[in-house]
Amino acid sequence: MFSDPWLHRWLPLVLESNGAAPVLEIGCGMGDDTVTLVGAGLTVTAFDKALTGVVATRLRAPAATVECRDIRDPFPMAEGSAGCVVASLTLHYFPWAQTLDLVDRVRSTLQPGGIFLCRLNSTHDKHFGACGHAVIEPSYYLVDGQPKRFFDEASVDQLFERGWQVLSKEHRVTTKYIHQKALWEVVLRRSDT
Repeated sequence: MFSDPWLHRWLPLVLESNGAAPVLEIGCGMGDDTVTLVGAGLTVTAFDKALTGVVATRLRAPAATVECRDIRDPFPMAEGSAGCVVASLTLHYFPWAQTLDLVDRVRSTLQPGGIFLCRLNSTHDKHFGACGHAVIEPSYYLVDGQPKRFFDEASVDQLFERGWQVLSKEHRVTTKYIHQKALWEVVLRRSDT
């Protein structure tokens, strides 16, 4: 894997919007984004399902609170307490109804006006499973034994149609992995409508 400094361009927005509120990072993996967030002076609570990632993140970002938990478990922060939530390529493992529920939980965790930074698998992500696999439901496949969802622009819009102000929505490619990965990078603000 290679460096993927996608968060850097959003740090001014997070710092401006966040104040002293903590950041919740969902699915921290090996801690790349956690290191960026802590390095910007933010208070971070992160979690991941994989213990190896949790251990690595704790070593790389000792100032962060890092827990081992499943995304389907209660989040480690109270409702309305986070100034920002970050979820990079972590919301794609679930059926549509469960994905909608996760996004509602993210919104509930944010304080009013809080920022949600997320990246979602794109339907153009051919190197990582967007075609040629058993269909579970539309755009949701069994890829090498692992369910994975892929998003087109309409499904991104549908996912965030209520309770969000979309600040940015871009189809992008990352070179973090050996092959290019196509994804949607979406930045949202929690709204009251």
